[in-house]
Amino acid sequence: MDTSDPLVIFPSPSDTDLDFSFTSSASTERTFASSSSSSGRTSTSTSTSTSTSTSFNDSNKAHRQSDPRWSALRAATALSPLRLRHLKLLRHLGSGNLARVYLCRLRDAPDHPSSLFALKVVDRDALSPKKLAHVQTETEILSTLDHPFLPTLYAHLEASHYTCLLIDYCPRGDLHSLLRAHPNHRFAVPTVRFFASEVLVALEYLHAIGVVYRDLKPENVLIREDGHVMLSDFDLCFRAHVEPRLHTLPGPTGRKTKNPTPPSCFGGLWLISNGSEEPVTTEFVAEPCGAYSRACVGTHEYLAPEMVSGNGHGNGVDWWALGVLVYELMYGTTPFKGESKECTLRNIAGARGLRFPSGQDDQDDDDRTRGWRTLRT
Repeated sequence: MDTSDPLVIFPSPSDTDLDFSFTSSASTERTFASSSSSSGRTSTSTSTSTSTSTSFNDSNKAHRQSDPRWSALRAATALSPLRLRHLKLLRHLGSGNLARVYLCRLRDAPDHPSSLFALKVVDRDALSPKKLAHVQTETEILSTLDHPFLPTLYAHLEASHYTCLLIDYCPRGDLHSLLRAHPNHRFAVPTVRFFASEVLVALEYLHAIGVVYRDLKPENVLIREDGHVMLSDFDLCFRAHVEPRLHTLPGPTGRKTKNPTPPSCFGGLWLISNGSEEPVTTEFVAEPCGAYSRACVGTHEYLAPEMVSGNGHGNGVDWWALGVLVYELMYGTTPFKGESKECTLRNIAGARGLRFPSGQDDQDDDDRTRGWRTLRT
């Protein structure tokens, strides 16, 4: 089995007799985040995104191919190709608008330290054509991802009218649950900086491959076993053309260097231009700037003004949502939250500035305001 590509498996009829009664809804622990959450902040969709055809066999997982889960899969499938019968379902993790998610273990490698996975099960017969298009979008995007802060699609299985996606299991829950467990439902500034930086890197990667996420919220930021983040739920994404390029900009005046740093895609580096010693700065730019959609999708507290107005939006909605996320992590609430969903949307549509809350601890509020300004720069 190629450890760099997800498996696409269409089982024989004998494999479709697996007991799918586990798809009955049950109120259980929610670990792999879905579009539905206990907070009531559900993602909405009023239009379908156009999916593009993506092959499951053309991606080389250069960054995730050393993941020990691949070796667990090799051990479990040494004698036969992966089937649903290789997976033992342990418990229900959560349910969303499109699927139910279960914790599962490889039957033939129970002692392997990396034999735990999340299995996302979609009942295609229960979905409308619009939602089926969202499932297709998510499957195609998952098959292309290769990033430590984004899930890996290890296998894609089709059985009867079920679509099953084998992906990473994140045992530490999601950022929403972690936030609610903290005093005043907010983090210290260094903690906010840690989570915000990792989410930012994940969004940069998605934009670099032409994916606009559109569903950022704490419920969709999972916590891996090592404490790092992993974004989830890609059914509201849409894809757009992107042309990565390097921008060369004049550097700040000051000390010149005769030993410049070689070019890199991470920006902010010194280069020698045209043989002179005048410093310049290079920036790697890979944003789907031509992305455009009129669909109003996402969680209402995280919607950007252009989405609320219905005039169309692009990749900028993800950066708006990142700002809302940072604000909620710092202050325990979203910046434009009203008494009702309609009030929240009016506040977003009429947003002209941002007022920072003040409380009894003035010193803490000042620290958070300074931290917010630091994050903005």
